[in-house]
Amino acid sequence: MPEGVKVLAFDTFGTVSDWHSGVSSVLARVFPEIDSSQLARDWRRTYGPILAEVENGTRPWTLLDDLHRETLDRLLRAQHGTVATQTQLDRAVHAWHMLPGWPDSTEGLHRLKAHFTISALSNGNVALLNEMAKTSDFPWDFIGGSDLWRHYKPAGEVYLGLARLLQVEPAEVMMVATHTADLEAARSFGLQTAYVERPTEWGPEPKVVSRDPADRFHVHSIVELAELLGC
Repeated sequence: MPEGVKVLAFDTFGTVSDWHSGVSSVLARVFPEIDSSQLARDWRRTYGPILAEVENGTRPWTLLDDLHRETLDRLLRAQHGTVATQTQLDRAVHAWHMLPGWPDSTEGLHRLKAHFTISALSNGNVALLNEMAKTSDFPWDFIGGSDLWRHYKPAGEVYLGLARLLQVEPAEVMMVATHTADLEAARSFGLQTAYVERPTEWGPEPKVVSRDPADRFHVHSIVELAELLGC
C-alpha cells in the first residue's frame, strides 16, 4: 500500500471511460452524413479552451452539459454548415452521460473500493457522472463533479475541495488519470499521482505516452493499479 493514501480520485473522460467510442457511436446515428470519429475528436478539442474561459472569468460558471451543447452547435455550423435541431443536440450531449468504461475499469474499481475510498474527480457535472456510473457500473463512494465546487480542473478548488469534503489531507489523496496536465496540477496542490496509459483514447489518432518519475505509479490499466496496491 502507498504510505498514507486513503482516497483514490479518478479522472473520468479517457481514464475510466472511453469517450471516443462512446461519443462517436452516438454522433454516427445523430449526424450520419458526417465522419463521426473526426467530429468526436474535433468536439473534444473544444473542451479545454471553453473550460479555460470559465476559469479565467471570461464567462460565468456554466455546467459542462451546457458548454458541450454550445461547442457542438458552433462546430457543426462552422465546419459542416449544419444547423442541428434541439433534439439532435440533446442526443449528442447525452452521449457523455452514457460513456462505456474501458474493459478493465469496472473490475479495477471494485477491487480498489474494497481497500480505499474511490471517487470520481471530473469536470463532468454530478448528474452526468451519476448516470455514467449507473451505465457502466462504476462503484464510486463519492462523485466529485465540477458543480460541487463551481470550478474546473486544473483549478485548485477541485483537488483541495475533494480533500476537504472527505476530511483527509491532500497527500492522502492519489489522483489517477491518463492526462499529464491533470496529474501535474494535482501534484502542485500536494496530491500523489498515478498515470494510466490509454493509447487509444483518441481513436485512430496516436497518443504520446511519457513516463514521469513524479508519478507514484505508471500502469497500463486500473486492474494493474489494483494489483500493485494489493487489492
